[in-house]
Amino acid sequence: MSSTEPFAQAIQLFNEREFFACHDLLEELWSESLGAERDFLQGLIHAAVALFHFTEGNLTGARKMHDSALRYLQNSGENHRGLDLQRFRRDFDDCFAPLLEPHQGYPVHVCIDETKIPSILPTL
Repeated sequence: MSSTEPFAQAIQLFNEREFFACHDLLEELWSESLGAERDFLQGLIHAAVALFHFTEGNLTGARKMHDSALRYLQNSGENHRGLDLQRFRRDFDDCFAPLLEPHQGYPVHVCIDETKIPSILPTL
């Protein structure tokens, strides 16, 4: 079994919108990683958690994890491990745009647009 198989499986789970299972698998990889790779995996974990929270209606958690995911991914460049992170960041922000807009008070009427849930795609 190659070391990329669990990572590929995690990406597949993410793209199947199995965010909690993706989070669990990525955490196993994260616990064994160091340096920049650790931050990259932490960013993907937080992205999965952000989307899980958003789909479940936990808007505060979703917003916090969105911001944290982007902070962790910021040093991974446009492409990392064969993934198009530039596109992912753009699509991730687009999905969260209604939640990130300035609101008076708590944004109670914001729901995730299922058609805008991003996938993590390979670099072309």
